[in-house]
Amino acid sequence: MLAFSIGLLSTLHCFGMCGGIVGALTMSLDPKVRNDKRQLFKYSMAYNIGRIVSYITAGVILGFLGQAFLQAFMPEGTATFLRILTAILVIILGIFIARWIPQISLIEKLGLPIWKHLEPIGRKVMPIKKPSHAFTFGLIWGWLPCGLVYYALVLALTTESAIDAGIFMALFGAGTLAPMVGASMFAGKLTHFHRAPWLRNVSGGILVFVGIISLFLIFGHHEDHSLHMHH
Repeated sequence: MLAFSIGLLSTLHCFGMCGGIVGALTMSLDPKVRNDKRQLFKYSMAYNIGRIVSYITAGVILGFLGQAFLQAFMPEGTATFLRILTAILVIILGIFIARWIPQISLIEKLGLPIWKHLEPIGRKVMPIKKPSHAFTFGLIWGWLPCGLVYYALVLALTTESAIDAGIFMALFGAGTLAPMVGASMFAGKLTHFHRAPWLRNVSGGILVFVGIISLFLIFGHHEDHSLHMHH
């Protein structure tokens, strides 16, 4: 539920980050496809499913590596540590979405080396002539450097296994599905929403609030448990 909510609350960031890409994808389609909402929906879904498959792949890979690291260096007390880390990351993610500290976006530069090799491949798929081309395009563009996706991946590392990390990223991707499909279907008419500061503040503020409440619950439970053990 947390993963899906994060994806959904990131709508404004998605419009700002990928709205141009989605618009270019839509405009590259045959006019007959663009003017047929059912066909356009099919292509949009193919693109977004490819994008989400990339998220799942990255989640499984990092989940496997993360669990190996935690088992090697943090065999005891891992559960509490991961809960605290998750709450803190949710707060940071909320700040990122609200753009209260723009410098956080510097994290997006981490993926640039990989993207330099993938981006030319994505261009070769254009123009999109088949749903399979759109799926391939999505697979490649799913690796576009995005701070929001990176934070989601770090949160996925706090799950219990590589499969759980993959599921987390699948739910995160599902949360972003509606806004991105909407951006395709309406060819950029929705992208102006990402410029509304109050909407960004509300979306980010909700996540910050959830993270703070989570920390209170974690430490409150820990104190209650400590008192019980003392008695």
